[in-house]
Amino acid sequence: MFEALARLPPEIAVLVAVLLAALLVLGWSMAALIHGPRARLKRRLAVVAGGQAPARRAARGPQRKSVQARLKAVEGARQRHFGWRLREQLMQAGWRLEVWQYLAGSALLALLVLAVGEVSGLALAWSGLAALCLGIGAPKLVLGVAAGKRLKAFAAQFADALDVVVRGIRSGLPLGECIAIIGREMPDPVGAEFRQITEGTRIGLTLHEAMGRAVERMPMAEMRYFAIVLAIQQQTGGNLAETLAKLSDVLRARKRMRDKVQAYAAEARASAAIIGSLPLVVVGMLALVAPQYIGLLFTSDAGNILLAIGILTEAAGVLVMRNMINFDI
Repeated sequence: MFEALARLPPEIAVLVAVLLAALLVLGWSMAALIHGPRARLKRRLAVVAGGQAPARRAARGPQRKSVQARLKAVEGARQRHFGWRLREQLMQAGWRLEVWQYLAGSALLALLVLAVGEVSGLALAWSGLAALCLGIGAPKLVLGVAAGKRLKAFAAQFADALDVVVRGIRSGLPLGECIAIIGREMPDPVGAEFRQITEGTRIGLTLHEAMGRAVERMPMAEMRYFAIVLAIQQQTGGNLAETLAKLSDVLRARKRMRDKVQAYAAEARASAAIIGSLPLVVVGMLALVAPQYIGLLFTSDAGNILLAIGILTEAAGVLVMRNMINFDI
């Protein structure tokens, strides 16, 4: 790399050195934010705050500990390896595919892109990069978008499903029958998920186990709240209809708040999309208008260095903008 820099003209070498220094400063800043003294202080304060009042926690009694253990089990706190996470994401997207089928399709797409790149005369490095992006990144992106869309549709319908359960319980129906009614009457994805809960209880699973699997398929706050309410009600008893009615009101309030925040952040998302896509649009327009001018980035050593730096800075900027406009409610 240093030999390539030495062969560059002085102006370009200075520009490349400045860009590299900016990348180093950006990396140092991110490392300081994550592992710096302030971050260590915050982690230590969190540990100290979490370790306060041991006597009070010890006096809570075995019933409170049992409920906490049940909540932790319902929330699915255990770690999943890659195969499990991918399988759960396929279930969240509603794709009836096995993990090996998804991986085989991604590998075939990557090989096809690599073959097309070799036939068209691209360098092996660029063909391999295109194969990685289109063969591995594109299916993962499509899967993530499909799963996110289905989760949003589930969240939009879930409060209505809780209202059905509340009305059914108040009219004297058992909880299992209310869940079965939701599975029969409501559209997907809520209907499909509740049908799986009903089928699980019919083949011998307890309601707690069936809800645990539902939380794995739909790892969202709304489903976790529902599973936690059912777990506590089975543990301690109480008025389930009243509790679910309050939960429905809370979920609707969360949805209103989420919609309001998304509306406020719409301008920032549009600006981020324009800024992030502008370099790609400029490169595409230059490739159409002056291909010999933009071709130097792909055919010369200096162009490859500048292109690599541009890709890295573009990726860093997109990640920073994404974290700035991504609100978790």
